Amino acid sequence: MIGIVGAGLTGLALAHELAKQGLEHVVFEAAGRPGGVIRSGRVEGRVLDWGPQRGRMTAGLAALVEELGLAAEVIYAPRGLPLYVYADGALREVPFSARTFLTADLLTWRGKLRVALEPLTSAPRDEERVAGLLSRKLGREAYERLIGPLYGGLYASDPANMVVGLSLGHVLREFGIRRSLLLPLVKRGGAIEPPAACSFAGGMQALTDALHATHAGAVRLGTPVRGLARSGGGWTLELDDGGVEAEVVVLTCEAPAAAALLSTAAPEAADRIRRLAYNPLGVVHLHAETDLRGLGYQVAMGEALATRGVTWNDSLFGRDGLHTAYLGGAKCPAVVGEPDEQLGEIAAREFRLVTGHDARVLSVARERMPAWDLSWRALEGLALPPGIRIAANWQSRPGIPGRLAQAKALARDLSRFGHSSHP
Repeated sequence: MIGIVGAGLTGLALAHELAKQGLEHVVFEAAGRPGGVIRSGRVEGRVLDWGPQRGRMTAGLAALVEELGLAAEVIYAPRGLPLYVYADGALREVPFSARTFLTADLLTWRGKLRVALEPLTSAPRDEERVAGLLSRKLGREAYERLIGPLYGGLYASDPANMVVGLSLGHVLREFGIRRSLLLPLVKRGGAIEPPAACSFAGGMQALTDALHATHAGAVRLGTPVRGLARSGGGWTLELDDGGVEAEVVVLTCEAPAAAALLSTAAPEAADRIRRLAYNPLGVVHLHAETDLRGLGYQVAMGEALATRGVTWNDSLFGRDGLHTAYLGGAKCPAVVGEPDEQLGEIAAREFRLVTGHDARVLSVARERMPAWDLSWRALEGLALPPGIRIAANWQSRPGIPGRLAQAKALARDLSRFGHSSHP
């Protein structure tokens, strides 16, 4: 039997893949609801998401949607919506093709010419900082106004505190980048065309709710795992009402929870995992009647704003006047500690500064994200006891596609090593 700790997207997707392999498993979730950071709800009749605001309809997500019977619930953003960066007092469109790069005003001509020299620069080095790499390859202006805000925004992190080998290396390998960042793009036609942005009629939680409903018999909500103890050739998951025996335990929970569970079974690994930093984020949903059209905007590195970025849910999915602001992160973590009223006021004031539109606050919440910064050096040399596996957004590629891909790969791996439905 395989014990899975955590019923977020990774844990539920792993349960789904294990079920397809015919492998016995149980998912344990401390909270009373499934989904982890994926959480949706309604305020004033509007669908709000407090975690990811959208997904990308990759092949992996499309297959899962079909398997879960969710196709009728999928909603797509209009194709070709622009993305903006707020820089020097204005929203400036992010160029996603060679043509728009030449005409966009996000970079000066000097900055564009510096980007064009990128193929002449040396290859990325695993030990250098992400900020240093991007500035060295593309120029300081492109880093501060384009790549830095977009890449750092994925993690709410500061690329100056991120190391290439720890946080960017997997992306470079995935896209076959060895030396030049631009030449592979040129070879693909000079344009970036990601899979379609999508959500569900009831919000992103529809995905995890459908996974839970499909495998509810193997998911125990409100059941925290208190510890792990060796038991014969496997492990005992210690619960409030006794213990459950498992051949393999997969930790899909947050790093602090994983460290706590490993503190006795693998103290050195627990100490390493405990060092990982998380970035705090304020999530403020705003209502504003606007004519804004696009995905939203990120904020350039040099701007003195607490807001890191805003998703335009109204434009994306027709969610009447809804916009979701993210504040804080590594750049301005203290703002997340402000009381709800003040945090909401900051979000609304900065939204008006950037867009020119008044907004009122619908919801204020707080989340946190794995930083993937220098603290990730603690995972170098991480050794886990036999029968303990990790599948989490702090250990492998974050984001919905990454979570689904890891769940599928791990299920195949467990099946290949002979973990059957009858241990």
